[in-house]
Amino acid sequence: MLGPHESMGPRSLTPFILPAVVALISIAIAAMGDAATQVTQFDRSAIHSGEVWRLLSGHFAHLGTSHLLLNLAGLALISLLFAPVMPPLAWAGCFLVSALFVSSGLYFFLPKLNWYVGLSGVLHGLFVTGAVASWRRGLRLEGLLLLALAVKLVWEQINGPLPGSESAAGGPVVVDAHLYGAIGGLVFSLAEWAYKKKFDGGGSARNKPEAEDDSGGTSR
Repeated sequence: MLGPHESMGPRSLTPFILPAVVALISIAIAAMGDAATQVTQFDRSAIHSGEVWRLLSGHFAHLGTSHLLLNLAGLALISLLFAPVMPPLAWAGCFLVSALFVSSGLYFFLPKLNWYVGLSGVLHGLFVTGAVASWRRGLRLEGLLLLALAVKLVWEQINGPLPGSESAAGGPVVVDAHLYGAIGGLVFSLAEWAYKKKFDGGGSARNKPEAEDDSGGTSR
């Protein structure tokens, strides 16, 4: 949150650059029409034939305008909530890992699924990583957000898409993509935590000096 005398300078806008790039790529594909969607969507037979870029590009393609707007709204919300606590490198890494988890999960575990488009699976991964990053910084409300997401994922696995989600998206919703994306985000969060613990000295006082507070303790 910005203070009363702070402004949105170039540095404060940096965390939103990558989400903006994702949005612009998605909009560009949609603007180019069905031909661009056909070339970029997750297509099982095309991937099997060597068009492996579809494992990533399929997440930028969408069913139509309503599907695109729904995912862009989710991207904007996640960016506002979590981009400030996710450095650009972490954001890009989470996006890539979540996308590959979704595509790999669909390819190997849903053999009857021939095609897929959309950001929703990746958005679940970004949500998990962002919520975990915020929770590690002491924002305990994010623990409730993670619990709510877990409940949603369980509901979808048992009952299928949430009521109204398919009509809002303008087509079928592949709920397994949400699960794979969330797992990808969790795996990325755990890997990032392990990396920082190993190479940043585990947050030790020697490597990360901490400022004393008024009570003689330390603040983080």
